[in-house]
Amino acid sequence: MRISFPVLLGAGLLCAGIARGQQCAKPADVSAFDIAGLKSKLMVTALTCNQQDRYNEFVLRFRGDLMAQERALQAYFARKFGGGRAQHEHDDYITSLANTQSESGIKQGTLFCQQNVGIFTEVLALRKGSDLAGYAASKALPQPIELMACPVPTRTAQASPSRR
Repeated sequence: MRISFPVLLGAGLLCAGIARGQQCAKPADVSAFDIAGLKSKLMVTALTCNQQDRYNEFVLRFRGDLMAQERALQAYFARKFGGGRAQHEHDDYITSLANTQSESGIKQGTLFCQQNVGIFTEVLALRKGSDLAGYAASKALPQPIELMACPVPTRTAQASPSRR
């Protein structure tokens, strides 16, 4: 197989552009993506396993928190892509997320409902909406994108002047 120099150069520039354009995700962004993954998992499970009532209960119970997380997700896309492309990229992400969750379910085959319906019991047992982020983070839900978390600033100990 022969690969031409222009193709290699183009691929290299594309990768460099992605690396340069990639912004790190703040903790609030990571939580928003985790909760979007959870919401999508619940939606796919509800539709696949005839659990729409439980999904509706989830959405109604955590409506305020879900809306706040959706705003955080929108803010991430606005920051990353700017006003013109943000909504389009956000919509593409939500579609890709649902497809990723569906594909994961298809791989489980006939066991999908048996293995996943219990997530509704777990989520509806959460006491408050602020518990959603920790719960979602603990689930390792498939995502169509890979987030790069911002490094956590570390405090450096200032050297105290030595006495002589």
